[in-house]
Amino acid sequence: MATATVVIFDFDRTIIDDDSDSWIIAEMGLTPIFSQLSSTMPWTPLMNRMMEELHSQGFTTGDIAQCLKRALLHPNIVSAIKSAHALGCELRIISDANAFYIDTILEHHGLSGCFSEINTNPSFVDEEGRLRIAPFHDTALDPHDCPLCPPNMCKGLVIDRIRGSLPENKRFIYIGDGAGDYCPTLKLGRGEFVMPRKNYPLWNRICSDPKLVEAEVHDWSSGEELESILLKLINKLVT
Repeated sequence: MATATVVIFDFDRTIIDDDSDSWIIAEMGLTPIFSQLSSTMPWTPLMNRMMEELHSQGFTTGDIAQCLKRALLHPNIVSAIKSAHALGCELRIISDANAFYIDTILEHHGLSGCFSEINTNPSFVDEEGRLRIAPFHDTALDPHDCPLCPPNMCKGLVIDRIRGSLPENKRFIYIGDGAGDYCPTLKLGRGEFVMPRKNYPLWNRICSDPKLVEAEVHDWSSGEELESILLKLINKLVT
């Protein structure tokens, strides 16, 4: 059993094949107002503003949830998560999405019980029925000054916190795609693995100066590749 293995997933364009924020914006007709405001607001407050707009148009959180359930989650990603969990790995998510989006999609695909922790921007439904989204930092963690990360979330600090809470024998596999996944990648050491999605920002950043990354790099492009590579790496850590 892979009890000493911690598998950390990004969410957008990693577990799901889309960006959940962009999916909601496009599918629920928010592109015009998003385009108008995108250059004037940081991303997380902008997404909170998009939820305000949906509420003002009469959309409910149920409507948002139904839209999220249509986002593509490759069947091999589902089986990879379930297999890793069944093998005894500890699975966690570190994501720049938000709790409502992630919880809705995981529950829809029967994956909620596979993850021991989800680190993401918090969200809640207020007394008027509107979904509100807040930054991860300032709520779950203090503000940060990491130059590699957006102001709402430094994933590297989350990795540090997770590692500090676990026994020293734990080894990490990190799976992601975006620029925000580079900081936690630099926190990985020898004997650990990073799985960047090929031709996405994390992969490009690693390729630009591979010697900065101590972890072993295994890129992937499809759900089939992610599943195959992840299970091989888990077995490698066990043997």
